[in-house]
Formats: sequence, C-alpha cells, structure tokens
Amino acid sequence: MERIVFYILALIMIVSAIASVTSRQMLRSVIYLLFVLIGVAGIYFLIDYNFLAAVQLTVYAGGIIVLVIFSVLLVHHIEMELEMAKLSKKLLTGLVCLIGLGIFLAIIYTTNFNVVENSKSTDVSEIGMGLLGYEAGGFILPFEVISVLLLAAMIGAIIIGKGDKLTKNDDKL
Repeated sequence: MERIVFYILALIMIVSAIASVTSRQMLRSVIYLLFVLIGVAGIYFLIDYNFLAAVQLTVYAGGIIVLVIFSVLLVHHIEMELEMAKLSKKLLTGLVCLIGLGIFLAIIYTTNFNVVENSKSTDVSEIGMGLLGYEAGGFILPFEVISVLLLAAMIGAIIIGKGDKLTKNDDKL
C-alpha cells in the first residue's frame, strides 16, 4: 500500500513540476509549485517524518506560496504570459537533463548503500529546545535576527511596491 501511495505522490509531483516549468501563466506556475510542495510533505508523512512534513506544509506550502502569490499580485502581473524558449534552448536543456539523469542513475545503481538502524528517536520538544534554547548550542539569537531581517525585507517590498502611490499622496498634503 505504501508503495502505491509513493508512486501516486511521485506522479503528482513530477506532473506538477513539469506543468510549473512549462506553464506560460505566472499564477498557474505558482499553483503547480504548491502541488509539488504538498507532494513533498506527503512523502515526509509516508516515511513517518511528521515534524518535517508539518514544517514543509506550514513554511513552504503555506508561507512561501502565499508570499509568491502576493508578489505576483503586488506587481500586477497576474495575467502576464511568459515567453516561450526557442527550440534550440529546449533541446539543449533536455540534453543536459538527460545527461544529469544518466549520471544520477549510474551513481544510484553502482553504489552499495548500507542500511543503518537508528534506535534513538527525537521528539518535537527536543527539536524545539535545541532550536530555541538559550544555552550553548541553542539558536534563539539567529532566529530573532532572521525574523528582524524578514520584517525589514517585507517593509522594503511594500515600500518599493507602493512607492509611486506614496509620493502621489504626499504631494496632496
């Protein structure tokens, strides 16, 4: 049963990834990317990495996709159609992808992978204490610095996006 679910998720991810890259409309590409990220979360759930699956859904499938959609809407290119690449570029890209796939499959089939049994399991509370702990090895300071940096980036994006409108309103005052 797990194998069937894996193949269904893999098929959804591959079809959505190809559709995301080949779609000419920006919003559709973002929605196809959403399906790919949800498929990755499904793979994480399938291998019982529930914390990573939850992070994948909240951060990537939730936050990043919403941010990209807002960016598309902010610059008013919701119906913008992207230009298609020339046939020579498509063929060159396909050739490079086939070479990469060949190298990948050759490495996978020639390498002897050893299965390692891990008897130690980690709870979500241990991960949280490791990430947000104040003691040595904790990452609370970088976490706070990144949050301030993201806030500054959001404010900058809003100012850049609304720059003309703010100057026009200032002239009326």
